[in-house]
Amino acid sequence: MKILLIGASGTIGSAVHTTLIERGHEVVTVGRTSGDIRLDVSDPEAVGRLYERTGMLDAVAVAAGDAVFGPLDALTHDDFTTTLRGKALSQLELVRRGTSHVAPRGSFTLVTGVLTHEPVPGAAAAVAANGAVEAFVRAAAMELAPQRVNAVSPGLVEESAAAYEGVFPGMEPVPAARVATAYVRAIEGATTGQVLRVGH
Repeated sequence: MKILLIGASGTIGSAVHTTLIERGHEVVTVGRTSGDIRLDVSDPEAVGRLYERTGMLDAVAVAAGDAVFGPLDALTHDDFTTTLRGKALSQLELVRRGTSHVAPRGSFTLVTGVLTHEPVPGAAAAVAANGAVEAFVRAAAMELAPQRVNAVSPGLVEESAAAYEGVFPGMEPVPAARVATAYVRAIEGATTGQVLRVGH
């Protein structure tokens, strides 16, 4: 398969990239500062240019998204707007513009996270964005068929666990490679309209 992977240089994205290559797929990587194609997918016009450059694809997978964290009474309207654009609207736009560039039985795999179901203080904007993505996946699946759309929701990732010490007490970290297997399931399988939770 020819797969477009956004966020391939991150912890999860790197594991997904490695796994997909090992499984024989052709992977085109996208990032702001690294990758085969460098652009900001939070810009809707950039997403349009992205698809013009890639040609037809079998799958699109996202392993990145920006969010602003902070106490609710300190978060501004701009903080919520930035988070929704960086984590939710960018992914929705990748699907909206991508339908005509993905094979009829191709797929979209988006990313959310454990905060959707186990929020922590300071994460209200991120939780709102994740929730929007998960709701979109359920609704879009009905209209996209036979194309498919799913989301992967990682728990605490082992390689990043030290940075979140104390935030998720008692949560067992999962290796990024295990998260990558959920992407394989979403891309190569028949699932649609699902949120694939890993480690939570």
